Amino acid sequence: MNISPLADRVVIEPIEKDEVSAAGIVIPDTAEKDKPQKGKVLAVGPGKVGDDGKRAALEVKKGDTVLFTQYGPSEFKVDGKEVLIASESDILAVLSK
Repeated sequence: MNISPLADRVVIEPIEKDEVSAAGIVIPDTAEKDKPQKGKVLAVGPGKVGDDGKRAALEVKKGDTVLFTQYGPSEFKVDGKEVLIASESDILAVLSK
């Protein structure tokens, strides 16, 4: 996959939630599930150009695991794989290990 996002856009691979609850109950595919809100950054754009003509670098980088807003990113399939493209402002936090 070769995606080069523009401006302040970020390509995210969503991380699906566990199929088993904390109590060990298997969650069936027919159960309504929330969209994942956690993912791994696959690519970042060069940053947005400000009014002063300077490009502002993004705070996230490739490989970061991030939390993002549920309905902000746009969903796409690339090479049969689901990816999300979001503005940096849709990213709420970077998770550290």
